[in-house]
Amino acid sequence: MTSKAPDILRIAVAQLNPVVGDVAGNLAKAREARADAARHGADLVFFTELFIAGYPPEDLVLKPAFVSACERAVAEFAQDTADGGPGVIIGTPLRRDSGLHNAVMVLDGGKVVAERYKLDLPNYGEFDEKRVFQAGPDVPGPVNFRGIRLGIPICEDIWGELGVCETLAESGAEMLLVPNGSPYYRGKVDIRHQVVLKQVIETGLPLLYAAQLGGQDELVFDGASFAFNADKSLAFQMSQFEEAVVVTTWKREADGWRCTDGPMSKIPETEEADYRACLLGFRDYVNKNGFKNVVLGLSGGIDSAICAAIAVDALGEERVRCVMMPYRYTSKDSLKDAEDCARALGTRYDIVPIFEPVDGFSNALGQMFEGTKEGITEENLQSRARGTILMAISNKFGSMVVTTGNKSEMSVGYATLYGDMNGGFNPIKDLYKMQVYALARWRNDNVPPGALGPSGEVIPQNIIDKAPSAELRPDQTDQDSLPPYPVLDDILECLVEGEMGVDEIVARGHDRETVHRIEHLLYIAEYKRRQAAPGVKITKKNFGRDRRYPITNRFRDRS
Repeated sequence: MTSKAPDILRIAVAQLNPVVGDVAGNLAKAREARADAARHGADLVFFTELFIAGYPPEDLVLKPAFVSACERAVAEFAQDTADGGPGVIIGTPLRRDSGLHNAVMVLDGGKVVAERYKLDLPNYGEFDEKRVFQAGPDVPGPVNFRGIRLGIPICEDIWGELGVCETLAESGAEMLLVPNGSPYYRGKVDIRHQVVLKQVIETGLPLLYAAQLGGQDELVFDGASFAFNADKSLAFQMSQFEEAVVVTTWKREADGWRCTDGPMSKIPETEEADYRACLLGFRDYVNKNGFKNVVLGLSGGIDSAICAAIAVDALGEERVRCVMMPYRYTSKDSLKDAEDCARALGTRYDIVPIFEPVDGFSNALGQMFEGTKEGITEENLQSRARGTILMAISNKFGSMVVTTGNKSEMSVGYATLYGDMNGGFNPIKDLYKMQVYALARWRNDNVPPGALGPSGEVIPQNIIDKAPSAELRPDQTDQDSLPPYPVLDDILECLVEGEMGVDEIVARGHDRETVHRIEHLLYIAEYKRRQAAPGVKITKKNFGRDRRYPITNRFRDRS
């Protein structure tokens, strides 16, 4: 006699933060999540894409020993399910006769009961799965889990045009469970909702979207797992940027399965989301790579101030050291602003003047430079002296140097190689200058959840109000050599994010000569960006993973 399929299914969504390559640690985290889900009466624990390996593992999956370790870990986990508790759906790389696959394994009753392979491998932007994985040999059918037919398309399988979800519906799937490794960029939650709604409408099935959480190098996975019922209503919405294991209740009704119990968390607005993405990406980069503390140059400007705030929010004041490195062009305002910022954040604050190092370089080069005019070379000596001092502090105390350049500056090369570009990670690398100001204002009015920093004004108002300057020569401001930042940022967003032509940008009201100049600066600064520290991806097209332009490039849009 066969038992009747259940009319209630309790699915625990494991929105967790794995570490790429830490197979044992990820397995331990998965076991802990399953135990927690069991205590809350779950029937099934649903993990995210490639959870046991961490996502994205990139070329790590080309190492056979790593793939074998992942499969052994899942086999061990399968044995746990012999206890009669929740079953498991978990992502892992698998090597089979058909190739190396991005796969999920379904575990229940002490064994692996099914495997499913990703069919649609993404190969754009930050994704290049086609170079390491093989697509599944055919569209997979539903998995029978305790009498319920579950369709398990993997991430891109619902984003692409291969019809995976429709095939699953036609094959008898009763609901769709989608494990994802979906990186954050601004507005991504709404885009995910739109993609899922399209599949719900086309299949007539409810769809549960489990999203990974955590920072991995330049990518941030923001969680915000959710589901839509078959009637297109939002069934539940988990929090963004927060780890959680949440049990959702699904009931079989006359017209199919429906989620009747789950959280309904509010998704943060743009500035909060961007700030929290920077915070999470920075925290995970520092902690997952084993750095005990960080150091940064605090200049009295907006970029270093917000980086200091992010660092304190991520790590706590005791793990952050700020260093002011004044020279003869450093203003009294900058000295005061930097000290006020460090005091507001509670960090250690040191002053290391650079008069002697800069004068030493100048004296050493004096004979060679005799008869030449002072200019950018001498200005860059200041920046490189500061960079050397920060790296010396890093070497002596084991602190990771935080680099603080924004996307506007990195776009046009307004940064010094082996100077202010020194560092291990940059939390604002993908933020344009005006976005930096917006986040600074937001942080002064808000403390994000989980932040370790203080409330109140942590970035002095004078830093926000004053004209930005590198202070490398008397009375210098950024606007001496760049258009006003609102103009510059709009031109750059058109060129970088929009890939727009010069005529299109001019039609928006910009001066043609200025657009030509910014385009030229953008191209010739590529060699600098190739040598820049990694940093959190915030926009849809960041430098490095998304935008890969040649260094040697003579094209200019002169149509």
